[in-house]
Amino acid sequence: MADIAMADIKALREATGAGIMDVKAALTEASGDADLAAELLRKKGLAAAAKRADRSNEQGTIGHYLHVQADRPVMGVLVELKCETDFVAKSEEFLETARNLAMHVAAYKPQWVRRQDVPEDVIAKEKEIAAEQARNEGKPDNVIDRIVEGRLESFVKDNVLYEQNFVKADIYEGNVKTMLEEMTGRLGENIGVGAVSRVSVGE
Repeated sequence: MADIAMADIKALREATGAGIMDVKAALTEASGDADLAAELLRKKGLAAAAKRADRSNEQGTIGHYLHVQADRPVMGVLVELKCETDFVAKSEEFLETARNLAMHVAAYKPQWVRRQDVPEDVIAKEKEIAAEQARNEGKPDNVIDRIVEGRLESFVKDNVLYEQNFVKADIYEGNVKTMLEEMTGRLGENIGVGAVSRVSVGE
């Protein structure tokens, strides 16, 4: 068994936000390899998040962002971030995440929160457009279906909040869905975005 230094435990705990016992166990399992331990903690968090996904989350907060231009507000965003308890709803990490998500929505303008929220008629129309574009580009018929699926996936990543890469890469490198799943694993509650509202002058 690797001899795990307290400094390594502290560093990984600060980097991942995981509990001290979980960090120590992951470092031990990874024979002291911090990168591997971080990956183990991430997988554990995602597994925990999947188990909690169906639990009721009626607590939370409203993240907000106001974009000011020439001394006047020109865009405002509200994001409902949900959790299970008032305790987590009041935590600094939760409140900061809600604020950052509002900033993300201001920057990336998602039209829907989750992949399953995209209406079927929108999906059908995007497939039709992608197929027509592929034919106009002279693509052979036997590859058009693959091209359509690829372009549809790009459309989803551009327009669905959970599929977009988080706006603050210095805080989290990855998409919003995985960020919230890992947060669920760390905090032990079902955390997710409810309603989103974005209003901008001229749009």
